[in-house]
Amino acid sequence: MDARTVLVLNGPNLNLLGEREPEVYGHATLADVEAVCREAAEAAGLVAECRQTNHEGTLIDWVQEGRRGIAGIVINAGGYTHTSVALRDALAAAAVPTVEVHLSDIHAREPFRHHSYLTEVCGHAVIGAGVPGYAEAIAWVAARASRDA
Repeated sequence: MDARTVLVLNGPNLNLLGEREPEVYGHATLADVEAVCREAAEAAGLVAECRQTNHEGTLIDWVQEGRRGIAGIVINAGGYTHTSVALRDALAAAAVPTVEVHLSDIHAREPFRHHSYLTEVCGHAVIGAGVPGYAEAIAWVAARASRDA
């Protein structure tokens, strides 16, 4: 990874996009999300490196791997958004522009989803914008990366 890389991290159950609760998350698949990310990154002069895992420690390892020397991080941590202080701490240590993304509006859903441990340590959040929210997040990273260059 280098200064042109935007690391796009997707957490648990996002591999089931298009199948899992389409009334909430839509019919787009993870492959569709990754295609949008690659296209948005290319348009901004960046390269999207997309990864998905169902494991909290793996997400933390990836954040630590990308915490310096890249354009930024876009993360949809799925359920770990509401439970993981460890992931929050890893993101707090990241010295790159970071955006929290959620396909659905977590504030309009079940009460346990209203609190995010990540929001206060991310520079920006895109919530409830669906798949286009990833492109918005990448554009935000690109703007910060070019401003800071």
